[in-house]
Amino acid sequence: MLIPLRHENMEGRRWPVITFTLIALNILIFLGTHWKMEAQEPERAEVRTHLILLAGMHPELKTSAEVERFISDVQEKIPEEVWKQIGDPNRKSQDAWDARIRRVTDPAELQAEMDSLTQRFADEERDSILENYAFVPAHPKPISYLTSMFLHTGWLHLIGNMWFLWLAGFILEDRWGRVIYPIFYLLAGIAASLFHVLFYHGSLAPVLGASGAIAALMGGFLVRFPKLKIEMMWFMLIFRVRFKAYAYWLLPMWLFMEIFYGSLFGQSTGVAHWAHVGGFIFGALAALVIQRTGLEHQANAVIEDKIGWTADPAVVQGTELLEKGKLDEAIAILQKHVAAKPDALDAYSILRQLYWRKQDLPAHLEATIKVCQLHLKAQDAEAAWEDFQEYGNAGGDRMPAATWLELCRMAEGHQDFQRAATEYENLAKTYPTEKQSLLSLLSAGRLCLKKLNRPADALRFYKAAKTSKVPHLDWDSNIQAGILESEKLLGASTIPVENS
Repeated sequence: MLIPLRHENMEGRRWPVITFTLIALNILIFLGTHWKMEAQEPERAEVRTHLILLAGMHPELKTSAEVERFISDVQEKIPEEVWKQIGDPNRKSQDAWDARIRRVTDPAELQAEMDSLTQRFADEERDSILENYAFVPAHPKPISYLTSMFLHTGWLHLIGNMWFLWLAGFILEDRWGRVIYPIFYLLAGIAASLFHVLFYHGSLAPVLGASGAIAALMGGFLVRFPKLKIEMMWFMLIFRVRFKAYAYWLLPMWLFMEIFYGSLFGQSTGVAHWAHVGGFIFGALAALVIQRTGLEHQANAVIEDKIGWTADPAVVQGTELLEKGKLDEAIAILQKHVAAKPDALDAYSILRQLYWRKQDLPAHLEATIKVCQLHLKAQDAEAAWEDFQEYGNAGGDRMPAATWLELCRMAEGHQDFQRAATEYENLAKTYPTEKQSLLSLLSAGRLCLKKLNRPADALRFYKAAKTSKVPHLDWDSNIQAGILESEKLLGASTIPVENS
């Protein structure tokens, strides 16, 4: 199984409000409908099965126009031999009802059974979520073109769709804005349903799920970000392999597989493959229209105006070259820009992406350090810690001591004492001969003593500070006071504590 994990552009200019809203709506509607659909399904299947059996055995019985249409639709879709077999009195019984009804010979009793089934069919049609809000190609209701996009058959169906919606949706929302993007999404879902009808115009199988619209997002993603790398995981049983692939070959391969499965298996897999194909094609074409008509440019102008930030021309040019895959040209332009403006956070953020895509890990780590330092300068603690985590995830283990210490102090200032103490300790171990090491040990000891109620750890940190190679004459009184207080809290000064 192949699962996308992330892509190279996981940062946006502002919160993806529409994408979050779509995900929330899908989850809320699922929670409000899923169990009811499951409860309704046995009755729905039973009534339809019994109507088909009774009509096949006794075509002379009268029923409503709705049931006649249903029976006619079924009769048109199955081979004539199968329909004749349904009416064969010697065939094998399907269930207890079938066995009972085949023994009935009284026309009035048979008609009463048909009337009962007809009434149950009408009641089920009136109350059924699937019949009223899923998309049924044989007789689609206008509202179902929209509502079917927000229904799902189970948790895996929902989670899979929402993950794809997040990966492809938030970056397109960032490009197209909060007007074009939701219109595109809703029209894409409708287009996917219409494309499905071309292949299954008389189908009675309800179609539901957001996958048609999400396939359109994938088509739009291909047009807008063809050279963006997507990180994938392939796993089978206990084997797992992670790799990266460009969108321009990974997404067309997915489309080809949908065409293949749709042609070979049709609807027998339980997946509306042709709705996916239709959605993907619509999304790619619509993205071209949005891009070529200037709508995207207008949306970007509105976004920049609202967030109150106008990018430097060099940053704009670097971003455009990044999207086109011209990495070396983009790096050259942005390096020149940051040489003149060393505090250009936006430029360093793009450089970090460029170095990652070129697999220049040392340069990527240096750019990440710079971004972290600029976020610290701006007092953006959350962003700075995200930079620190990205630095670690990329293999970095020697964040500059002064920057690391500032991160720890910012965490402490936000009362995240556990994180601060942990990173103080890591900093002290990494830079044992630097002044920041001594300050980190004292800070970690103070937090363990005053905030975390861990006197044993506090004593360990204070003793490590006492034996530190960093000159600490000015701090001796603080260190000794910390040792005494820690030992007092532990209950006895003679308790052996291992020096770090």
